Formats: sequence, C-alpha cells, structure tokens
Amino acid sequence: MKLYTRRGDLGQTDLLGGQRVSKIDIRIIACGTIDELNCLLGVGVADCKHIQLKRQLLRIQHELFNLGADLAMPHEAGDVIWRVGQVHVDRLEQEIDDATAQVPELKCFILPGGSELAARLHLGRAVCRRAERFAVEAAEHCDVNPMVITYLNRLSDLLFAFARWANVLEGVEDVPWDHGL
Repeated sequence: MKLYTRRGDLGQTDLLGGQRVSKIDIRIIACGTIDELNCLLGVGVADCKHIQLKRQLLRIQHELFNLGADLAMPHEAGDVIWRVGQVHVDRLEQEIDDATAQVPELKCFILPGGSELAARLHLGRAVCRRAERFAVEAAEHCDVNPMVITYLNRLSDLLFAFARWANVLEGVEDVPWDHGL
C-alpha cells in the first residue's frame, strides 16, 4: 500500500463516510488539533518512567484516535464507529480525583513546568483546550457528538492533574505564579 494517494493535492480530504471537504473545514482543523495533542502525549509517554501514569496516558492516546474518528463522522450517521460517551467522561473524572489526591492542595496559581514530563503535560493541556475550542466551533456548523466537547473539557483538567502528579512523582515542586513581578 502506498502512503500517498494524491487525493488531497487540491486541498480536499475525506470525512468518514466519504464526504469530501476542504482541508480547512473546521472538523478537519479540530481533528488535526486532536492529532497534535495525541503526538504531544506520545512524547510524554516516551518520557514517562511511571508505569501507572504511562498506562493511563497510552489509553488516552487510543481514545483520542477514536475521538478524532467520532468527530470526522457526522453524528446523525449513527453509532457505526466508536463514540465517546458518559462512561469515558466518568473515567476521566475518577482519574482527576485520583491524581488530585496524590498532590498537595493548590494554594496559588501555578505556571506550566516543574519536571520535563509535567511541562509536556501542561503543553498537552493547552493544546487540548485549543482542540476543545475547535470542536465547539465545529458543533456550531455541523452535527457533532456533544460528548466530544465534554470529553476534551474534562481531559484538559486531567492533564493539569497529571502534570501536578508528574511533579510529585519526579520529586519536583510546582512552579508558583509570582504576581508581584
């Protein structure tokens, strides 16, 4: 199988189901941002030496791949592919609670950083927020599974919690925001 098809040479691509759209269609932009997030998490997985966190990040990578497919398939087409649902959001919420229980209580705003892994997870959080904004915009123009937006919103919170947990696991403190500078 060849890696290239030449079908996208004129700026069009296929949604799942075969509909041709511009590569600047908001669904394609949202999917591309989810792919970017998945790549960032892959860098985090490669860097992570903590088995439980690594497994959770790897599972999220698989879910993000599915999430992109969910976004690329019109919601009215039915459940012909994996669809994100409440069960996935519930698991993210449980993981947020579990990770938060492992870290000191926040008493101030913190800057993205600390350990290298935490910094990577904070960057993933920021890209997740961008993906969420694009998914919201896509939902304003297309039929999008509303749980996609909920999942991304919760995932950004989880990545924040994971970044803080990574700092604890690495023996590094969070970087407090100094508002007096």
